[in-house]
Amino acid sequence: MPFGREDANFSQGWTAFYWAWWISWSPFVGMFIARVSRGRTVREFIFCVIVIPTIVCVFWMGVFGGTAISQVVADATAPVKDAALELKLFEMLKPLPLASITSFIGIVLVLVFFVTSSDSGSLVIDTITAGGKTDAPVSQRVFWCTFEGIVAATLLLVGGSGALTALQAMAVSTGFPFTIVLLAMCVSLLIGLSQARKA
Repeated sequence: MPFGREDANFSQGWTAFYWAWWISWSPFVGMFIARVSRGRTVREFIFCVIVIPTIVCVFWMGVFGGTAISQVVADATAPVKDAALELKLFEMLKPLPLASITSFIGIVLVLVFFVTSSDSGSLVIDTITAGGKTDAPVSQRVFWCTFEGIVAATLLLVGGSGALTALQAMAVSTGFPFTIVLLAMCVSLLIGLSQARKA
């Protein structure tokens, strides 16, 4: 195994699996981005949806990845290794300056992530069940948001990590054939943009 690892989590979980995971979520994300980007130019879309998030991700991975690598080199990872998965971030931040502030910011970011993900998910499901209408009743959107929360809570309480793993595997396996559709959409996008440029 690379880097002295005895498991295949990194090689199998962060390569082809993540490609399939992104592809399986692309219809959901694409519909949400298309909905919120209506009326924007292609330049605005590229800057706000591709450039800015990429810069933020590079900064985020550089800072936290660099911190983790520094802790590994300094052999200061014992508390992080022994901590539960949901506490590893806070254990990594603990020896750093202003740990209480950065931990609070981390909690806020996690909350924002879950709230925005749930909101965008309910928006997409609501649009699909309304037949593409953008003016569906608010009560219908609230229903889907509540239903998503109930399903997530049920999976966590009843099934544990095994049920979540099975659900993730099902989402990836059912979404993976969408790769062919995505490739066709890429070609059609290039054709459409080239025609718009000529016009």
